[in-house]
Amino acid sequence: MPSKAPSGFMDRYFRFTERGSNLSTELRGGLATFFAMAYIVVLNPLIIGTAEDVNGETLGIPQVAAVTALVAAISCVLMGIVSRYPFAIAAGMGLNAVIAYGLAPLMPWADVFLLVIIEGVLLLVLVLTGFRTAVFAAIPPGIKTAIAVGVGLFLALIGLVNAGFVQAGEGTPVQLGDGGLNGWPIVVFVLGLLVSVALYVRRVKGALLIGIVLATVVAILVETVLGSGEADGLGWSLTVPSLPTGVGDVVALPDLSLVGLFAEGGGDVLARWNEIGFATVLMLVFTLLLADFFDTMGTMVGVAYEAGLVDEDGDMENTRGVLVADSFGTILGGLGSASVNTVYAESAAGVGEGARTGVAPIVTGGMMLLATFFTPLVSLVPFEAATPVLVLVGFMMMTQVVNIDFRDPALGIGSFLAIIMMPFTYSIANGIGFGLLGYAFVRLVQGKANQVHPLLWVISVIFLVHFAEAPIYALLG
Repeated sequence: MPSKAPSGFMDRYFRFTERGSNLSTELRGGLATFFAMAYIVVLNPLIIGTAEDVNGETLGIPQVAAVTALVAAISCVLMGIVSRYPFAIAAGMGLNAVIAYGLAPLMPWADVFLLVIIEGVLLLVLVLTGFRTAVFAAIPPGIKTAIAVGVGLFLALIGLVNAGFVQAGEGTPVQLGDGGLNGWPIVVFVLGLLVSVALYVRRVKGALLIGIVLATVVAILVETVLGSGEADGLGWSLTVPSLPTGVGDVVALPDLSLVGLFAEGGGDVLARWNEIGFATVLMLVFTLLLADFFDTMGTMVGVAYEAGLVDEDGDMENTRGVLVADSFGTILGGLGSASVNTVYAESAAGVGEGARTGVAPIVTGGMMLLATFFTPLVSLVPFEAATPVLVLVGFMMMTQVVNIDFRDPALGIGSFLAIIMMPFTYSIANGIGFGLLGYAFVRLVQGKANQVHPLLWVISVIFLVHFAEAPIYALLG
């Protein structure tokens, strides 16, 4: 039976028919992704907006919130148009911590964001020269699948930790809640997860988005009627849901004073970096570059697998478009003082709703643009209402583990390391690094080093250097 022919320009460009989607599905998916990642508009300011630079200066929470949403909006729209994939992009978690606690204590904020711009330009050069795409093609299909599974487990852990369902333990690294499941926020999380699972199992359209909305409504009711028990340490993880009481609680003009901050450092930036030590500055850029490079690659693979947009070898079309848009997102993050922007694993929430094209991130971008004016409403959704979706998406991505050939020791051990190290080290890049190192090492022991792509040997050396940063810093004094 012949496939249905595309109808109209949008269908031909975004390939709705070819990918089994439609406009309403993409709109729903874009909204689901937005609500799953909207927390970054609140969380990113708490990380880089409160950190002090070498001069003791801070950026400010309202200012960072505004540029976080604005840069995410532009980057998402760019990603949707250029790549035509359902990948949303915003300030990267983990990367913002490197900026706040690694770079800022050594230099003024203006210099920090100049380094971010430099890192983004270097990424773009790697894409345009074909190196970044070649690296993607060099990774064995089994390891790509493992990356997707690892991203799923990482997402599930993020959801559980952000909701307070899993916390640092007393005598153990982690534990269930605060030793038990106490407090109304945990009840909201559990209810949201149960509702989302039930709707998903029943194949209800918009299951994930409905789950977030219903959990948010319940959260508001619980906080309004019963209180969350903050006096007992059982309050909401970050955002306290409450009904707006006035216009000021709904609409706020964005403060964009941080845009272009990188240019205010003056012409003596090289002198300042010389005082720090150029070797140290290069190592910091290298750290950002490596983490951004592989975070994006891992997330892209994971979400693409979940969407069924890869071939039998784990490859996908137009990876160059994705990586170009991602590189520009990082550059925009530096220009706007919003941290390094990278592809978000929460894009899988939209994929779970059926999103398969670039229209979804365009919708997410539109919502982010609105968020610059409606920051109070964005912060209405607490972690406990949004994170059940991440746990459910983690399950969806975990199902791909059956496609890994664990009978092959190299693929098995490499995949195992990639899967466990992402959640255990709270880093997608670390998981990819250990996975590739494990794969290359076993092939070497097997006497099959020639089966490892030359680029993977180069990457293995790079990761070894990255993981040995601490002793390298010590040697540099």
